[in-house]
Amino acid sequence: MIETLGLLRTSKQAVHRSAVIDIGSNSVRLVVYEGPARAPAVIFNEKVAAGLGRGLAIDGRIADEDAKRGLTALRRYALLAKHMEVKNLQCVATAAVRDAENGPEFIAAAAEAGLKIRLLSGEEEAEAAGYGVLSAIPDAHGIAVDLGGGSLELAEVANGQVGRRASFPLGVLRLPALRKDGQQTFERAVRKMLRTAGWPGGMTGLPLYLVGGSWRALSRLDLELTQDPLAVLDQHSLPRAALRRLVRATNRLTFEELRAIPGMASNRAAALPDAAALLAALVNILDVPEMTVSSSGLREGLLYQALDAETRAQDPLIVAAEFEGRRLARFAPHGRAITEWIAPLFTGEAPADSRVRLAASLLSDVAWSANPDFRAERGTEIGLHGNWRGIDIPGRILLARALHAGFGGADSDFPDMGPLVAPERLARARQWGLAIRLAQRLTGGVEAPLKASHIALVGGKLRLSLDKGWHHLAGESVERRLRSLAQALDTKPDMMLL
Repeated sequence: MIETLGLLRTSKQAVHRSAVIDIGSNSVRLVVYEGPARAPAVIFNEKVAAGLGRGLAIDGRIADEDAKRGLTALRRYALLAKHMEVKNLQCVATAAVRDAENGPEFIAAAAEAGLKIRLLSGEEEAEAAGYGVLSAIPDAHGIAVDLGGGSLELAEVANGQVGRRASFPLGVLRLPALRKDGQQTFERAVRKMLRTAGWPGGMTGLPLYLVGGSWRALSRLDLELTQDPLAVLDQHSLPRAALRRLVRATNRLTFEELRAIPGMASNRAAALPDAAALLAALVNILDVPEMTVSSSGLREGLLYQALDAETRAQDPLIVAAEFEGRRLARFAPHGRAITEWIAPLFTGEAPADSRVRLAASLLSDVAWSANPDFRAERGTEIGLHGNWRGIDIPGRILLARALHAGFGGADSDFPDMGPLVAPERLARARQWGLAIRLAQRLTGGVEAPLKASHIALVGGKLRLSLDKGWHHLAGESVERRLRSLAQALDTKPDMMLL
């Protein structure tokens, strides 16, 4: 079980800098992370499209020009990681280096730059991708599907663990040759590969968790086609019915039209028809009801695998919100105290919503340095587009609505999110924000006054009680915010001096 409401206290989070160099079939990438171990934030991300896997179909080797490009990138990354003072650097290679006849030569050349490359087997690659999904979606239950340039990995994820896993030569660089005889022949070939490895083997009817740049590109296309009001890829949900429009669009649109989609890279646009065809085949073979995009994959999985059990069990959203709240708060942060103080107003709330309320409380002081006229907008941006893990799209919207109201936007327009979240949940998130705003005004942003005050719904009224010796906390601004919250709760305000 992950920690949620925080009634259990997390230990002080160790902050360190780690990095992963990922040598893939399409690209060579360096990602540097900093922050709490359970929810590190990316502070540097660079890739070079070395294309190490391109030559394998020709002669089974990494082409000399591609190897040179990849090694140049690795030397740069080794130097950068050293001067960024990375304490924990992992350097891994996957399908292209694994399958290439001259893969050992490439590894030896990289060693000259001071890099010790760990060559992952197909099963190890699948396992890391599976744990990457679990690092961001702890309650994931289904199949992690990692599509790279040289291979496709499947991994069963359930109950916080990775089960069966397998690797197949179905990377995007190999798909054009496999698809040349049409979709039916292609699907039969994929089915045979999976059956030979024991898949699906009873694992049908489960959702897929999509990992890898090609799947994200396909999801970008879906966001463009549907004009989704919140164009966030992480945990974007694709129902099975979405596949028909995606396959149709990838066959109908030109490369130039696909490349024009915001955020779409040229190499990803070119691979979209193949990626859509493979996904359609997998959905049919595995009888998939729905798919969820995971922005966390192999690299995040490698970091997660290195954690102890206690750290793994922490809630990534709460850990990240607490870290960010501590970093940006004016005074000693006390978001947990705030969420407990306002809890009597929200009894009977669904645990998922209470968890987002805690995150909003932990972030309740992050916009103080913004121009007062734009604090509500800052809160909205932090909620919607923050680098959060462990939160779905409706959760992001609720978090943003609470912060928007908490920073003064309760009565101003909030972005229209269409059908993505129910109106009653949005209204409740607005109430959270107003309650948090009252707590911050009452206390001046410090914790002690919360211990001498109480808020509750009593006899049809919203009662704010102040202990003896703390009566001077009452004032016009506090009364005004109490009235605003009472109005949102459809009740009357009541101030009691004990």
